[in-house]
Amino acid sequence: MKHVMMSILTALGLGTSSCARQESVTSVDANHFENAIHANSVQLIDVRSANEYAEGHIAHAANIDALQNDFLAKAQRSLSKKKPAYVYCRSGKRSMMAANKLAKAGYKVINLRGGILEWMDAGKPVNR
Repeated sequence: MKHVMMSILTALGLGTSSCARQESVTSVDANHFENAIHANSVQLIDVRSANEYAEGHIAHAANIDALQNDFLAKAQRSLSKKKPAYVYCRSGKRSMMAANKLAKAGYKVINLRGGILEWMDAGKPVNR
């Protein structure tokens, strides 16, 4: 009976560690993201390539490329698990991938849903 109940909970997504991991990642729009990063001293990470970062990034963002094999190792060397990590990329896809890796490693992560494209569409400032 216990195995049947676990199977049902797993099928519903309630009995797996991925459920806990998803709770560690929150995606927000540009306005919420901006308010959060200006209200607090935060860990802000641009997960795009160094070239993309150089073309324009949110002020005070560190650059850790999510597509590099050492992404998680670099992130763990520079980020604290005691406060949330705010991540973004170009459109939100890479940053969600990075957010899930970070969440699996024990971080609470806030993802900019539409990436820097949404940020710029909303008229937010970009450092070049």
